[in-house]
Amino acid sequence: MEELLLSRIQFAANISFHILFPTITIALGWVLLFFKLRFNATGDDRWMAAYMFWVKIFALSFGLGVVSGITMSFQFGTNWPGFMETVGNVAGPLLAYEVLTAFFLEAAFLGIMLFGASRVPNWLHTLATFLVAFGTTVSAFWILVLNSWMHTPTGFELRDGIVHATDWWAIIFNPSMPYRLVHMLLASGLTVAFLILGISAFRRLIGDQSKGVRVTFKTGAWMAAILIPVQIYAGDLHGLNTLEHQPQKVAAMEGNWETSSHVPLLLFALPDEEKRQNDFEIGIPSGASLILKHDPAGVVPGLNDFYAEDGTALHPPVAPVFWSFRVMVGTGVLMLVMSWATVIMMRRNRGVDGLNPWLLRGLVAMTFSGWLATLAGWYTTEIGRQPWLVQGVLTTEAAVADVPAPMVATTLAAYLIVYAVLLVAYITVIFRLARKASNPEDTRPHSGAAQVALVPAE
Repeated sequence: MEELLLSRIQFAANISFHILFPTITIALGWVLLFFKLRFNATGDDRWMAAYMFWVKIFALSFGLGVVSGITMSFQFGTNWPGFMETVGNVAGPLLAYEVLTAFFLEAAFLGIMLFGASRVPNWLHTLATFLVAFGTTVSAFWILVLNSWMHTPTGFELRDGIVHATDWWAIIFNPSMPYRLVHMLLASGLTVAFLILGISAFRRLIGDQSKGVRVTFKTGAWMAAILIPVQIYAGDLHGLNTLEHQPQKVAAMEGNWETSSHVPLLLFALPDEEKRQNDFEIGIPSGASLILKHDPAGVVPGLNDFYAEDGTALHPPVAPVFWSFRVMVGTGVLMLVMSWATVIMMRRNRGVDGLNPWLLRGLVAMTFSGWLATLAGWYTTEIGRQPWLVQGVLTTEAAVADVPAPMVATTLAAYLIVYAVLLVAYITVIFRLARKASNPEDTRPHSGAAQVALVPAE
């Protein structure tokens, strides 16, 4: 059990660090394309100045995402050999499709996007930006296909305990894939919206009055204000899909022990798995039934329905799922309040100038709020699948490698130290780039924008 727990923590640490960066690059690629198209349409250098600043952050995020992704993929062999031995006939091709259709596309055109602004025709640089953005989305598509299939496996048959594909369309378009894909793409959009909004607010607070900061601030604010209601709706649909296919996960999310109607929406509780009850409950009457069944009298499944005859729990750990779900939802509500407040204040002030400094400070504090919401949602999803690695097919315990616990603990400690250093360095570099861009001595020439402006459109 020590080996299993340590291996799970190690993989969780790796994927938690890795997911931070694709969450940025997926949506930021499309934002960069928007900046470039606005520059092409208007010839306004402030759009190109925004492009040249944010493309640096894209490059930094892309690099860390690639490196951490490679590290994570090695763990399929070192820590989880049972995964590929059992479902490799499905997982292997899906991961290969991601490399062949997305990673090569990104790698081929990333250099043009980063360094070709003054060296290639403007149309080619714009095309390269589009292809990189498209590649990041295609990459997310294949990864989420595999992840969704692990939650709702279809299109396969078992032969001697080994999974064999029988219908690739059913595998790719498994029941939870559309909901999970949309939810993740919107999460990426919100992560980038608050990143842009927070960094732009930071630049305003340190005295940057440039027009480029104004356009990025407005872009981030409107992007966040529009996407968060859409995400709430998509999240509701995703929750209903989860209720259909993984009711035990929903029961843990709600902290509901008995199948019944008029189930309250718990705002606070302390789940106790030994006693099979919650302590110190604070809830909204019939709230969970209303959300999950769209009917106050709707029947919501309870955790007590998911126990084997010998008393073994067939549901996920309750407390981690319960609390991670609430962190995700709470962060989303805060995003809604802050983004709408920002847009309302901008409309009252007819622009960015004159915004309350405390509002700007609040936005700076929320720069990486998208990371918090994404990780909380990811923990809800992945811990909520336990004890299964592939729902109904392969348990987590059956897939773990027979590696001595001290060895796993040593590598885990090394990973955590390296990732902590890299994360601090990443955040530090972003804010240093923001300070440098806000320094008139550094930004006076606007060389990147000027060079691109001189490239004739073809």
